Amino acid sequence: MPLNRRTFLGTSAAAGAGVAIAGASGVPASAHGGGHGHGRPPKRYSFTVMGTTDLHGNVFNWDYFTDKEFDDKAHNDVGLAKISTLVDQVRRERGRHNTLMIDAGDTIQGTQLSYYYAKIDPITAKRGPVHPMAQAMNAIGYDAAALGNHEFNYGIPVLRKFEEQCDFPLLGANALDAKTLRPAFAPYVIKRMRTPHGPDVKVAILGLTNPGIAIWDKANVSGKMVFPGLEEQAAKFVPRLRSMGADVVIVSAHSGSSGTSSYGDQIPYVENAAGLVAEQVPGIDAILVGHAHQEIPEYFVENKQTGKKVVLSEPLKWGQRLTLFDFDLVWEKGRWVVEKAGSQVLNSNTVAEDPEITGLLADEHKKVVAYVNQVIGTSTAAMTTAEAAWKDEPIIDLINVVQAETVKAALAGGAYAALPVLSQASCFSRTAQIPAGNVTIKDAAGLYPFENTLEARLLTGAQLKDYLEFSARYYVQTAVGAPVDTARLTNADNTPDYNYDAVSGLTYEIDIAKPNGSRIVNLSFRGKPIDPAAEFVLAVNNYRASGGGNFPHVAGAKQLWANSEEIRNTIISWVQAKGSVDGAQFASVDWRLTREGTPVF
Repeated sequence: MPLNRRTFLGTSAAAGAGVAIAGASGVPASAHGGGHGHGRPPKRYSFTVMGTTDLHGNVFNWDYFTDKEFDDKAHNDVGLAKISTLVDQVRRERGRHNTLMIDAGDTIQGTQLSYYYAKIDPITAKRGPVHPMAQAMNAIGYDAAALGNHEFNYGIPVLRKFEEQCDFPLLGANALDAKTLRPAFAPYVIKRMRTPHGPDVKVAILGLTNPGIAIWDKANVSGKMVFPGLEEQAAKFVPRLRSMGADVVIVSAHSGSSGTSSYGDQIPYVENAAGLVAEQVPGIDAILVGHAHQEIPEYFVENKQTGKKVVLSEPLKWGQRLTLFDFDLVWEKGRWVVEKAGSQVLNSNTVAEDPEITGLLADEHKKVVAYVNQVIGTSTAAMTTAEAAWKDEPIIDLINVVQAETVKAALAGGAYAALPVLSQASCFSRTAQIPAGNVTIKDAAGLYPFENTLEARLLTGAQLKDYLEFSARYYVQTAVGAPVDTARLTNADNTPDYNYDAVSGLTYEIDIAKPNGSRIVNLSFRGKPIDPAAEFVLAVNNYRASGGGNFPHVAGAKQLWANSEEIRNTIISWVQAKGSVDGAQFASVDWRLTREGTPVF
């Protein structure tokens, strides 16, 4: 629970100079104890650290999946072009030399813009382009960025090339070389702030990334890098930074604040450990939080050893918010001491895009828009995910049929060719659609926005039942006769849509009146109750297969086949090969929600 949510004068960039220097109100010198002598007022200095996180390839306020300006229910805006305008405002108010700019990771994956420069016109090619995110962040003038887990999605060579193209360090104190166990990236950077009174203020920025990389990007990092826990590495580096004379220590952590993990006990480290780092490691002044895609304007965590409050802030993803950490320092006993620290977030929807950034990347943007609008085939009817979170819809069947056919073809002629192939898919976006008529790359990309790849795992009937029971926790228990409101039916216990799997190739009911663990009813295969001992092949994405979402059995199941091609591209190729998508040929209702045998819908 937040100990203090101190509000500042200004809550948005629109407040302008009203935001000013936080906490710089005159406090009597006597309130700060001795050490100044002769009644002279103590020397003071204030500075601001701005922070972004989880930019996920967003430069423009544009949605490449819908091919129009980004908008959501809250009318948020996205992209570094908007952030750049906010950054310029803050630098004008506080003086550029009194500011730093940092990021907490997940930078080079997430939009078709970032995909294009990793895969279609890759930055790793000979005389290849400079990554748009590197160009934009260099132009804005970032001082450092922590590594996010999605930095590893395209392999280490793409990440190293991006690192080379950035004018600032990519930090990862807990991304270690697997052989030497030494940091594979710069662990920290120390910046000097010039003050009007003598000695500079030394500001250390320590970067920490997510231990889940070892699981989620196993194919790219196994045997090359290891990722110990955040607390463990912070405990090593923070005292070292203090001994090197750091007056202020800021951690940029690609790790949420909640202390939870989505991969269970598969590795002994906490995924969302930022709060634990603040609590357990003395000597930290502030933590820029990332990874969790949540907005935390200001949150204080008390360090258990020192009792000192550490300020944490997480700006909303994709460049929707900019965090401002404000530090007030006082010169005491021959050194700078943090007297006060606080944070707030600015909303990027209050400002226009910076024409310098949009102009810089106008050509790249045009190329990507042309790419996503390429026609790959036609569809006989419109399909949408609008109700796919509670109904078996043809558009999700499309993902499953492509995955199942791909796995069947891959296993043909081998030892497992005779086994039935099932497939899992999630409703990643409730706004995805395949229109009637021409189907483009953006339509397929909107249906499958993640760069997941496909695997085949061996599971038994009993294991599949456990898997489905785990998935069915997504629904809020709703008694027989109680009204069903689809706005409140899903996402029980904050389970995201991408952690609800529908499995094709079986038929089953989910009884939402029953408690978790006993909801799967009439589980059948080819019209007969499933044999718990029977073996099945599950076509499954690599995130799920590597433990993402902590579904039972699948991570430990025998891998029969794996592919490096993104599922999205497999869908695109399938549509191109068929020429036409006809839902009537593959759509089937395999599962439905029921209460005591009566369908809910």
